[in-house]
Amino acid sequence: MVKSERPDSSAGEDKEEARDVAVSDQRLQDLGYKAEFRREMSLFGVLGISFCAIGILTGMSSAFQTGLFSGGPVGLFWGWNICSFFMFLIALSLAEICSTYPTMGGLYFWVCKMKPDMPILGFFTGWLYSMAMVFTGASGNLSVALYLASMAEVGQGRTLTRVEITAIAWAMNIFSGIINTIGTKAIGQMSTFNVWWTLGGTFVLAITLLVKAPVKNSPDFVFTNFQNFTGWESRGFVVLLGFLQAVYTLEGCETAAQVAEEAVRAEILAPLAVVGSIAGSWLIGLAYMLALLFAVQNIASVQATTFAIPISQLFYDAVGPQLAQLCLVVVLLAQVMAAITNFTASSRLFYALARDDAFPLKKQFMTLNQFQAPYWGVWTSVLIGCIISCAYIGSAVAFNAILSSAAISVMLSYLQPILIRVFWSDSIQDFGPFCLGKWSWAVNFASFSFCVFICILFVLPTAYPVNVLNMNYAIVAVGGLMVIITINWFWWGRHSFKGPVKT
Repeated sequence: MVKSERPDSSAGEDKEEARDVAVSDQRLQDLGYKAEFRREMSLFGVLGISFCAIGILTGMSSAFQTGLFSGGPVGLFWGWNICSFFMFLIALSLAEICSTYPTMGGLYFWVCKMKPDMPILGFFTGWLYSMAMVFTGASGNLSVALYLASMAEVGQGRTLTRVEITAIAWAMNIFSGIINTIGTKAIGQMSTFNVWWTLGGTFVLAITLLVKAPVKNSPDFVFTNFQNFTGWESRGFVVLLGFLQAVYTLEGCETAAQVAEEAVRAEILAPLAVVGSIAGSWLIGLAYMLALLFAVQNIASVQATTFAIPISQLFYDAVGPQLAQLCLVVVLLAQVMAAITNFTASSRLFYALARDDAFPLKKQFMTLNQFQAPYWGVWTSVLIGCIISCAYIGSAVAFNAILSSAAISVMLSYLQPILIRVFWSDSIQDFGPFCLGKWSWAVNFASFSFCVFICILFVLPTAYPVNVLNMNYAIVAVGGLMVIITINWFWWGRHSFKGPVKT
């Protein structure tokens, strides 16, 4: 008797995956690059990268006080939904371009391809965005240190010094470098885990806050209460200042593009991850924010806190010291993963820039280790992150200016490709699978207008009267960064960089 042979489903899946990899590699080759990375990331992994970079729990927790003191609950609620809508439009604009050019250069490569006659635009976008990713990663690792400092204050009543906090930030920078050195597979697994951690963590935080808070605020308070600790008299301007919290939290959706060369069918998965991460973050962030607003006990107490991170005071007042520690651990772990992802993005950007002669030491920055990690870019990010962290020892104001400059730099980097799509609508001839069709120009124009508005808002004074301690030094930090990039362009870049180099 002869056994009937059953088709080997796993062999069929392997063949299908091999075909998808071949299609992705061919698309990359058509763009001028040969495949260097193994394609080991699924949709969930790529989506997780953007979720990690956005860091909805971390961004909301770290910047919540900004909106709370600038407009209060009413400003937070409407600011979150308005900004989420426009950030979703920005995600649609970027996703359309990403589907056409699925490479790890991301924003930088898109600008180069759409405006090849002006290589200076691509050079500035690449350097500005890569520095923004390094700065954001460094700020994330300092935030980890501040969360640990808050846990020490809540649990043991011990206040860490600035030197101790900076030392922890250094350790976290190095830890981020080690994880990124392990390579694509580890990052993909971590980013997948982060999606579940964000969903589960939001559920745990919301339930804990709503069940244990001794006093639950009324819907009238949550949706209509106005607060103003800024000193400005204009209610409208104060509410607009609260928008900064939402925009800061939602930046990062484009990070999926930085791993496009490590994903199967990146022309489909990467744009879906860009859009999906914003849509998911909008809903998850809204749920978390409402839980915080219903549970906050005393806004003045949060404003006057001595804890390293103001959200710690909100947790402490609402659920007590022990459960406050639990809440901080949930946010802390999410912050660790977010910071690691920023260095993932910056290292890939350094690789992409070096590949196109837009970054020095081309051979070194294009070298991959046995784990398929561009380790020169990883440890350059770590080094810069450690140097930046030292600023916190001398002045928290100086460090905050660097962080603000990172947020502005990301928005300026968004602005470059979207600006090209608005004023040179024929800059893309052959669109990828993700295409906005007749809505493309309208979406791009709305995105462009919002980017310009936010970049202006980011540099305005957030407190009145303005003095040396509360002045918004972001314009100084961004200006300094632009000066450095300009000098670099005229001294070196304009001679070596002519646009993407075919490999």
